[in-house]
Amino acid sequence: LEAVAEEGDKRVTSYRDHGHMLACGMDANGVMAELTGREGGYSKGKGGSMHMFSKEKHFYGGHGIVGAQVPLGAGLAFADKYLDNGRVTFTYFGDGAANQGQVYETFNMAALWSLPVVFVIENNQYAMGTAQARSTSTEDIHTRGKPFGIPGEAVDGMDVLAVKAAGAKAVAHCRSGKGPYILEIKTYRYRGHSMSDPAKYRTREEVQKMRDERDPIENVRIMLVEGGHASEDDLKVIDKEIKEIVNASAEFAKTSPEPALDELWTDIYA
Repeated sequence: LEAVAEEGDKRVTSYRDHGHMLACGMDANGVMAELTGREGGYSKGKGGSMHMFSKEKHFYGGHGIVGAQVPLGAGLAFADKYLDNGRVTFTYFGDGAANQGQVYETFNMAALWSLPVVFVIENNQYAMGTAQARSTSTEDIHTRGKPFGIPGEAVDGMDVLAVKAAGAKAVAHCRSGKGPYILEIKTYRYRGHSMSDPAKYRTREEVQKMRDERDPIENVRIMLVEGGHASEDDLKVIDKEIKEIVNASAEFAKTSPEPALDELWTDIYA
């Protein structure tokens, strides 16, 4: 969705947020240093994975409390409406968070005030360890905006171009003053929810089938090569550049010092 964002648009998400940070242009060094609790991190090494922010890139954080970022996203959009600046806020949450009460309080207020917010449901089929069918009474989650008058649609999250097209439609709706829009992006995660999750609630065959047949990166690779847009050698160069960025960020994090003890008393209210 960053492909349809403009300068000044905002984003807020949950604590699975590192991809969002890199996509909106935050520096890999600062992200890796924060992940490892170092002074050179985006929150000076004191926020960790769940609490990274970038005012410059209009990234308003990952948030550890399930669904807590949804009303915050509406608040960011309210500020933009108040300032009449034409900006849009992307508010990301998952299929599990979609069952939280504050989500629907937010839908009501966002619709009532015609806020320029795109609610992006990252539906990867499993909340922590529960399949969507076992936790959610509706097959599609984007339809839950209907009682509030919020339009929405589902899109294949494994298809990069489909997501971009749906994102452009959602953003145009918000920028034209028509209020919020819901995008349910149907995607999939290959690994467990966390390091402590062996993911025994699904079969290995299911995961492997998704990897083999639906992987979005592999499908883009095939599309670029078969369409004559890039050669395998061109793509290998890009892969090499990315590996160099990752390795450099790891080295930066290792050499960045841990926060000084007196940092305990900075950036706090009391």
